[in-house]
Amino acid sequence: MDAVDELALDRQVCFALYAASRAVTDLYRPILDEFGLTYPQYLVLLVLWERPDRPRTVKQLGAALRLDSGTLSPLLKRLERTGLVTRRRAARDERLVEVELTGAGRDLRQRVRRVPRRIVGGTGLTEPDLVALRGTLNQITELIHHQKEQ
Repeated sequence: MDAVDELALDRQVCFALYAASRAVTDLYRPILDEFGLTYPQYLVLLVLWERPDRPRTVKQLGAALRLDSGTLSPLLKRLERTGLVTRRRAARDERLVEVELTGAGRDLRQRVRRVPRRIVGGTGLTEPDLVALRGTLNQITELIHHQKEQ
């Protein structure tokens, strides 16, 4: 009986994380649609907005977002087509591709500034609860990645 209980779907941390991730992404979708963005595109822009005056390499973006270049490249192409970023070979090393915000990409930051507040409101949780949850999720991610590296 214990083996069956341990394999029950509602006891699985992985499923709870998966379902929560999908629910949060679903919460973002209509909000980001107002700006013509997908959730992954929004994440790329968040990284670029951290230092809007400095280009980031595809490798740096991938590391920040934990995405491989095969996943990131199509995202960046779409962002470039919409006029929010530019991509170019780095002058210092042509093997590197740098991604930089355009003026429209920098301006979009101001327009989406209320997105995080809207998401907080949409979860039904308090901001302190969400901060604590984020901390726990970051801790899980770091512990798992650390164990994989050993």
